[in-house]
Amino acid sequence: MATFISLINFTDQGIRNVKDSPERLNAFRALAEKLGVSIKGTYYTVGHYDMVVVVEGSDEAATTVLLAAGSLGNVRSQTLRAFSQDEMKKIISKMP
Repeated sequence: MATFISLINFTDQGIRNVKDSPERLNAFRALAEKLGVSIKGTYYTVGHYDMVVVVEGSDEAATTVLLAAGSLGNVRSQTLRAFSQDEMKKIISKMP
């Protein structure tokens, strides 16, 4: 399973309807579960980003759930593929 870290900002629409954000997050969780994506953490933040979401799943399933969330127009995300220390050790061991 791959891990993805999404840095999320509310769009103009999302911030206008910020009071609905917790319910939108519940809908995101339900879709993720349906697609076999595990949500490892969700955090509302202050600063440059409004939220940070950490998910784990296949590349296809994780991308699907993140695109579905973005397509609703309430958030924009910048998503990073993350590697654990063990995964990175394996990758580095293949270097010449």
